[in-house]
Amino acid sequence: MGMIKDDTVRNATSYYWGERTSTIDWCEENYAISNYIAEFWNTLTNVAMITLAVLGIYSSIRHRHGKRVIAMYVGLLLVGVGSACFHATLKYTTQLLDELPMLYLCALCFYSLVEIDVDIKFGKRLPIALALFQTGITLIYVFWMQNPAFHQVAFGVTAVGAIVFGTKRFSELNIGSETRRTLSRLHLMGHLGMWGGFLVWNVDNIFCHQLRTYRSYLGMPLDGLLQLHGWWHIMTAYGSVYLLLWAHLLKLARLGHDTMFSIQYFMGIFPHVALNNPKKVD
Repeated sequence: MGMIKDDTVRNATSYYWGERTSTIDWCEENYAISNYIAEFWNTLTNVAMITLAVLGIYSSIRHRHGKRVIAMYVGLLLVGVGSACFHATLKYTTQLLDELPMLYLCALCFYSLVEIDVDIKFGKRLPIALALFQTGITLIYVFWMQNPAFHQVAFGVTAVGAIVFGTKRFSELNIGSETRRTLSRLHLMGHLGMWGGFLVWNVDNIFCHQLRTYRSYLGMPLDGLLQLHGWWHIMTAYGSVYLLLWAHLLKLARLGHDTMFSIQYFMGIFPHVALNNPKKVD
């Protein structure tokens, strides 16, 4: 998603990854810090999402949270790794590794929220339908409509479906006030992260020229503070993981495990779910 910037001077084949082949580029100056990383700050800031995803996977496996929960964090990990690869190379193939996993992550969340109970309601019909839908979107995007706007619409449709079912599941819960407050807080923080990230993403696109001028005054490493696409990565990493934690806790609360889990913070900044009395729930 975004606007193509005029970085032709730094897209020469003399740099490690050669000329840019991606259909989009960002406000960060290409190869300004390293000949081996096209967009240094935009690559580095994906560490936040990768760390949060790995922690979610580790916690879910350790406390036996279930395969569907683990799959959501794996989807988030693929988004973070794909985004890092894309910004490091600015190649069309790695651009797809950034964009397509976002669709698959939303599909995994949608499936997990629909099939929130232990007993599978729709059998193989729902995963097959979702797989066919995502395959169709992927083929259209790769071979026919290579327009970021198409990806954004497809992502939006899938995300809205997940949000609708998540809201429905939340309204169905008969839970204590403490769990309800926890879920409401996670939901709010998730949306604040996503919409706040979307705001700085737009500021980065619209005011790119001014931001580049200000960054040139600051110089390294302070110019990184004005790399707003990097802040978009950090804010959406936390927004995404809070929404995944929301879906995660919805599942646990649905199964009546309200007193068995809590939100804890690794190193004080990385949130994850920890069960007080580990028990397999999937």
